Amino acid sequence: MDGFVRIMFPIVAITLILSVYGVASTTRNYEFNIQLQNVTRLCHTKSMVTVNGKFPGPRIVAREGDRLLIKVTNHVSNNITIHWHGIRQIRSGWADGPAYITQCPIQTGQSYVYNYTVVGQRGTLFWHAHISWLRASVYGPLIILPKLHVPYPFTKPYKEVPIIFGEWFNTDPEAIIAQATQTGGGPNVSDAYTFNGLPGPLYNCSAKADTFKLKVKPGKTYLLRLINAALNDELFFSIANHTLKVVEADAIYVKPFDTETLILAPGQTTNVLLKTKSKFPGANFLMLARPYVTGQGTFDNSTVAGILEYESSVHMKNLPLFKPTLPSLNDTSFVTKFSNRLRSLASAQFPANVPQKIDRHLFFTVGLGTSPCEKNQTCQGPNGTRFAASINNVSFVQPSVALLQSHYFDQSKGVYSPYFPINPLHWFNYTGTPPNNTFVSNDTKLMVLPFNTSVELVMQDTSILGVESHPLHLHGFNFFVVGQGFGNYDPNKDPKNFNLIDPVERNTIGVPSGGWVAIRFLADNPGVWFMHCHLEVHTSWGLKMAWLVLDGKNPNQKLLPPPADLPKC
Repeated sequence: MDGFVRIMFPIVAITLILSVYGVASTTRNYEFNIQLQNVTRLCHTKSMVTVNGKFPGPRIVAREGDRLLIKVTNHVSNNITIHWHGIRQIRSGWADGPAYITQCPIQTGQSYVYNYTVVGQRGTLFWHAHISWLRASVYGPLIILPKLHVPYPFTKPYKEVPIIFGEWFNTDPEAIIAQATQTGGGPNVSDAYTFNGLPGPLYNCSAKADTFKLKVKPGKTYLLRLINAALNDELFFSIANHTLKVVEADAIYVKPFDTETLILAPGQTTNVLLKTKSKFPGANFLMLARPYVTGQGTFDNSTVAGILEYESSVHMKNLPLFKPTLPSLNDTSFVTKFSNRLRSLASAQFPANVPQKIDRHLFFTVGLGTSPCEKNQTCQGPNGTRFAASINNVSFVQPSVALLQSHYFDQSKGVYSPYFPINPLHWFNYTGTPPNNTFVSNDTKLMVLPFNTSVELVMQDTSILGVESHPLHLHGFNFFVVGQGFGNYDPNKDPKNFNLIDPVERNTIGVPSGGWVAIRFLADNPGVWFMHCHLEVHTSWGLKMAWLVLDGKNPNQKLLPPPADLPKC
């Protein structure tokens, strides 16, 4: 593969330039060098793990139907993997990237070529490291343009701008999670939020150059590709005195609607159209993002600011600066109303193929819990325990070899159990008074599905250690959000109100705080697929599981064999 990449690289560099502007689907090559880079923010300089020395990392641009070959070479002491968040990876699970799920990590001095084709998708996604907390600095935009000569189903923008929300830690995030794992307590929170790696003017000791500025012309339409790559926070976003038109969520077109404010959970992307004012307004406008918080723990209660500036032929000093009003930190009502407005286009060209007949009805509780503290140790979790998190009270134990390999080579014995519970083993009033016993069980269990099984999954938040919103991300699939509500899900009443006509289709959905969400998907992609909370702290505590979708009968329904350069554990 190395030789192939070397020979192809000069040719592909030319094809890359041509193809974005004028040739049919192509193969695009990228090189990712995982390397340390000194980065300074808020008067703190630290050596960070980056891709090609950039924070955030490089932008990947492809068209629907293109094949991507991304060679990742690890030059740091940490093990690394990269996940292409939201890419369906049809039969190419080896390229999905979560460590010990679909691959062993790339070790120091080693390379791996992620090889996949973008099938039936277009829009804004992103890529990030998928091991420990390395995605704090290893992330970047993944933009899929429509096929050539296929227009957007909305006004063609004058310009497109990715804005990726992130977090900045003055110390090393790997040390933060290592300490939390050791003590069993909650980890330290970030020191700032960022737009495209920049914290903006509201933070102490923020350099003047560290503010993201969006320079626009009057009377134009801009497509803002918004990505929440933060580790642990759902974020509200707004631009003062400007309305945004939502046109896409998680790389799926939606019925357009106008809003002053958006909410994005980690792992979610949203495309919006910004129509600028017809004349130079004689003012600048702040863009702000700050957290939506539902849990009991500490959080980064700060605000990242960027500036929307209008270009003018006259240079004007001391322009007024307008500031948007964001919802309060715990405004669940706004979040609910916003998410209920998202609907699929459900048009002839972009149909919403919602599974109507369901083969498997599943009910998962998601939430926090505890594990006992080891003997002769003091733990900083609730009542001297360790924090844990689980799905159906199973806290996922990460294996030491990759699940996909174990399955493919029929070596699953001792690695995982194929009996993930289809509903909680113990019923309780999930959103009422929590039970006295908050301990979770620990295991590596997979939910096994025959090829082409249609699934309805209800995910129920629990009040154990307090209700909380959990953004759940499913790898390998998009799903339809057919219903959501507060309190305990009622299987007799709630399905009557499901939207089976034009529900939004996405890859990451917030389970409402003290409520439930129902999703449907078709298991038509063979492989092992991770599902986890995209709040990294909850993933570290075990709020994760995996699905095993078996091969179908036909050759095009079977997982392809692993590539020769697949990393070894």
